[in-house]
Amino acid sequence: MKPVSVASIEPSSPDTGAIAHYGDPGREQKILDTEAGLVDRSHRDVLAVPGVDRLTWLHSLTTQHLTGLPPMTGSELLVLSPHGHVEHHAVLVDDGTTTWLDLEPGAGAGLLTFLTRMIFMTRVEPADATAGRAVLSIAGPHTDEALTALGVPLAAPDVVPVPPAKFATGVVPPRPTARYAAAALPGFDGLVRRVEGGADLLVPRAAVPDVVAAAGLPLAGIWAYEAMRVAARRPRFGFETDHKTLPAEVGWTAQAVHLEKGCYRGQETVSRVHHLGRPPRKLVLLHLDGIATDELPAPHTEVVKDGRAVGFVGTAVRHYELGQIALAVVRQNVKPGSDGQSGGQLLVGPSTAAIDPL
Repeated sequence: MKPVSVASIEPSSPDTGAIAHYGDPGREQKILDTEAGLVDRSHRDVLAVPGVDRLTWLHSLTTQHLTGLPPMTGSELLVLSPHGHVEHHAVLVDDGTTTWLDLEPGAGAGLLTFLTRMIFMTRVEPADATAGRAVLSIAGPHTDEALTALGVPLAAPDVVPVPPAKFATGVVPPRPTARYAAAALPGFDGLVRRVEGGADLLVPRAAVPDVVAAAGLPLAGIWAYEAMRVAARRPRFGFETDHKTLPAEVGWTAQAVHLEKGCYRGQETVSRVHHLGRPPRKLVLLHLDGIATDELPAPHTEVVKDGRAVGFVGTAVRHYELGQIALAVVRQNVKPGSDGQSGGQLLVGPSTAAIDPL
């Protein structure tokens, strides 16, 4: 069967530049869940930031500690508003001369505008690289085997240090957060960045067909990729976020915020939420009954309890094992159960919803 584009099914989706499926979305999900498959995510935006000051400059503007980030490592970063709300999210990898940022489709222009305004006398040259670079993703438990077949050297296991003397003390200076290991993609002038559940390949756009052929993996569409993402409770900017999202509400503090770095915009709110209490909202996985309707709720459909909106749905999918599920952002006091105080029936459109307790 010919590939089916998202544009032909959901013309208003941000993923219109992607393939929805290759004929069997359920089978494609199973491949990503139990084997390894390749997903074309070349509709994502890519920014390039070359220049000798790139890491210290990005360090000063974002939530992440990037000063001294070693070559061939990656991380995530956020740009916050003065009140600590998420304005931009990007995944990055640095190759020693350039920091590459990939973002949601259509999000690159806004971040590039912000970065350009903040150059001043800094030796950096941020630019839109989407026309020249593309993101492909390998997902599944057999990702290591797939990377080996592509000639990518796998990182050696971390060396476990000898524990220090009992009750030993000392000052540990803040260090860069290198969340993702990276490597060169042999023969393709590209980069490989390990991520949760797989690996991302950042390759020249003209080389995409050759990389796909060299990988020799089954192809899976964005529907399958999104189903795995939702089941793993990984948020996506613009889907599980709105204009007032705080990093802690969607679980981005651990991976995209360095809590010991210097001042950045929105830091006061991050610190207050981290030290004084829980954020007002939280990310949850919802199970939808699928009885009242077989239509999935649209992004940002309200989650309703006792006739009042208590949150919104980000991404809803049909999972090959779990059925209709969705990521949602709800008030902190909305919990699983039906104790009448914190629980109670939730509705998403005409569908009854239940919060996954795990």
